[in-house]
Amino acid sequence: MAGPADTILRLDCSPKGRDANSSRFADEVAAKLSVLEPGAWQVYRDLAATPPSFIDHGFTRDMNLFPVATVASATKTLRESEKLIGEVESARRILIATPMHNYTVPAVLKAWIDQVVRIGRTFESTPVGKVGLLPDRPVHIVVSAGGRIVGDRARQPDFLTPYLTAVFATIGLRDLTFYYLEGASRDEDTRTAAFRAARAQLTLLS
Repeated sequence: MAGPADTILRLDCSPKGRDANSSRFADEVAAKLSVLEPGAWQVYRDLAATPPSFIDHGFTRDMNLFPVATVASATKTLRESEKLIGEVESARRILIATPMHNYTVPAVLKAWIDQVVRIGRTFESTPVGKVGLLPDRPVHIVVSAGGRIVGDRARQPDFLTPYLTAVFATIGLRDLTFYYLEGASRDEDTRTAAFRAARAQLTLLS
């Protein structure tokens, strides 16, 4: 079993699976990460194929009663949450490949976040606000969007970027890098240009 910081955790979120533009570029990011982290092996989750559970009444009741990891792991309502949190804790880096759905994250990614962002376990509430309990580590996020969402050419809202920035900061993860594939599904020329721009950014990764 992997110990602390032994893995690269990869989450794919597109219903298109490995054919999705976000997943294809995530393959390139993963290859670069394997060079940067030669001792790490990959933990892969296809969230679209196997979605995390939605939190329910039992979860909201027991998360306050059983914040300790060892106890939560033995508690039916929190067992899935504890497993997903453990994968984050064991990761040197996290790689997320996601489409933008209706200007924000897809439902499967939101479900994963709701399992991982847990009061008393990955963050605590204080008089000055929420404080993350996880050590920071790099999070690489590949975003495929149907329209332009970055810079002067942006023509549609982007609630995904500020949301992920805020929610990951809540648990202590602030080292985020976004790679945007804008309009990559429109035509081959646009797709080629989107991948070229993302690859230029990837060359700077160290």
